[in-house]
Amino acid sequence: MLLRDKLQSDPGFQYIIDALNLISAAGRRALLDFPFLTTPETVNAELDNLKTVIGVVSVMENLHTVSEIKHHLMCLHDSQGTVANLSQHSVINEVELFEVKNIAYTAAAVSRSAEPLGLKEIFSLPDLSDVFSLLDPDNTGLPHFYIYDSYHPDLPDIRKRLKQLQARTDDPEAATLYADLFAQHNDIQHSVEAKLSQQLWASADRLALAVKRLAYIDLLFAKAGLASAWNFTRPQITPSNQQQAEDPQAIKQADNQAFTQYKGLFNPRLLHRNQEHRLRYQPIDIIVHPGLCLITGANMAGKTVLLKTLGIAQLLTQFGMYVPAESATVTLVDDVIFCIGDEQNEMNGLSSFASEIIKISEVVQLSASQRLLILIDEPARTTNPVEGKAIVQALSDILISRDSFSLITTHYSQLGVPCRRLRIAGFREDLANATLSPENINLFMDYSLVEDNSDTVPQEALRIATLLRCDESLIQKALQHLKNQ
Repeated sequence: MLLRDKLQSDPGFQYIIDALNLISAAGRRALLDFPFLTTPETVNAELDNLKTVIGVVSVMENLHTVSEIKHHLMCLHDSQGTVANLSQHSVINEVELFEVKNIAYTAAAVSRSAEPLGLKEIFSLPDLSDVFSLLDPDNTGLPHFYIYDSYHPDLPDIRKRLKQLQARTDDPEAATLYADLFAQHNDIQHSVEAKLSQQLWASADRLALAVKRLAYIDLLFAKAGLASAWNFTRPQITPSNQQQAEDPQAIKQADNQAFTQYKGLFNPRLLHRNQEHRLRYQPIDIIVHPGLCLITGANMAGKTVLLKTLGIAQLLTQFGMYVPAESATVTLVDDVIFCIGDEQNEMNGLSSFASEIIKISEVVQLSASQRLLILIDEPARTTNPVEGKAIVQALSDILISRDSFSLITTHYSQLGVPCRRLRIAGFREDLANATLSPENINLFMDYSLVEDNSDTVPQEALRIATLLRCDESLIQKALQHLKNQ
């Protein structure tokens, strides 16, 4: 699974990815092709590299050298096709030869700049000095390329004569001679391209490695810049159960001890929106264990945002990035499954419920063999309440025994499921004289999570309607119906 496969998972995740300041086409490809890391070793290795780069870019004295590296990366083309042609022993043209020379030039320049920063080992760029020399026969030391005169003894004279004949375009004899010379020039140029291509075939693997690592450097700088600018933190990764023991009982015990914990977890997209409108934002503390956790709370209490933010943080961790929190301890999973929002698929002719139930079925099947982070927002809310509640109970019965981290928000009471329950605190109690509006309502919300052992859910819909000055007759009739139930 690659990052491109998860880019549409959640708008908040795409918001973060779009904010990465990548400066090369190759870097953008490296981002989209970055793998979902599933072992502590690979995640920690990536986070170690990121930590080193963050340390370098945070030192004022290094900024000039860092800018030099970024300038070189800015000139890097996405030369994957050119390198692939060399790998297939194809003849490449003059433009592609320029791309090859540019790769060699950029690799050398970045490597020189990285050495005093202590980054040369992380970047680990191959030596392509022989490639550059082959494409720089006049020792210009510059990245530009054309078929130099020195590549063939006849080229200087032919080019000189062609230039002279350009001024005699009205002379039919000159025009004929020009056409003949131009054909000779093209034949020689093609022969030079063929010869150079053959000499470069053996360097295809090194060139591919250089492009890959230069793109990775661009990606590392982008990740580091975002982590610093948005105050992200490095997540600590819990050891895998396979590392802890080979004994099945010990592995099971390790599984039971696995957890994911965030302190000060925040949603960057929502935070930035609130800051723009000068609204309050409250980060969240949460611990998540394997099994099922039901989350309840009033409308507008932030349940959906909580699920989305947990998913975003997990994705960022396993794509080798820092996370939006004061501190984080994360257990790795095989995949993150979102089932949030309107699942209606008009193109397939499916209703919201049909699309949602297909997704839930997929969750049940995948969780039988994989450890997942499962995030389901108010399942079965679009069907009739009796059947909807039964579906939620059945889903809960299954997920409670699975090794996945399952979080479900719901408004259904009396589910009878023996699982952990969290409730978002909701409205503060000091609201007697408060004047609420859609613009200021978040000032009166407490988004913190509290343990809730009851099997009922908050009934605050009418309270919210009253505080928002909803039509009095509507509220009174609703209260009367509530009493008659």
